[in-house]
Amino acid sequence: MTEIRTPRLLLRRWTDDDLAPMAEINSDPEVMRWIGDGSVRDLDETAEDIERWEEEWDEEGFGLFAVELLASGELIGFTGLSVPGDLPEVLPDVQISWRLGAPFWGQGYASEAAQAVLEFALQDRGLDRVVAVNRLGDERSENVLGKLDMGLDRETKHPEYGFALNIHSIDLTEYES
Repeated sequence: MTEIRTPRLLLRRWTDDDLAPMAEINSDPEVMRWIGDGSVRDLDETAEDIERWEEEWDEEGFGLFAVELLASGELIGFTGLSVPGDLPEVLPDVQISWRLGAPFWGQGYASEAAQAVLEFALQDRGLDRVVAVNRLGDERSENVLGKLDMGLDRETKHPEYGFALNIHSIDLTEYES
């Protein structure tokens, strides 16, 4: 079982106990504002998401980690790696992403978890390059990307919804410098 510990977080595979707290995070319009078309996700949709995320672990050897606070064991969201099938123009690159519940914003958890996943991607999984995709205007994600030293690669448009996206990237050479 793949786990990563940071000073305050445990990044791990998903369990049945994660469904309800992740569904609560996904049901918050403020959390979902910058994701896809901004629609919230219910319990059944979240269950399908978690099942898909676990399948990606089995197929790719990486995926989205459940993120919990070490101090309390509370699930606060996810961070991890995925194949960005909804944005074919960045393939074959692998994408790093995160989603935390609103009560956990502004405390450095997203940056801490994402930094650990970036190291996992480039050093443990042997990826040469990682991308991040975020909507123009999502300043919280831009802040995390800055802390990860991921540079702006280009701007594009979401193929389904048409809104502006920024594609950021970092490669192994940039990461090691």
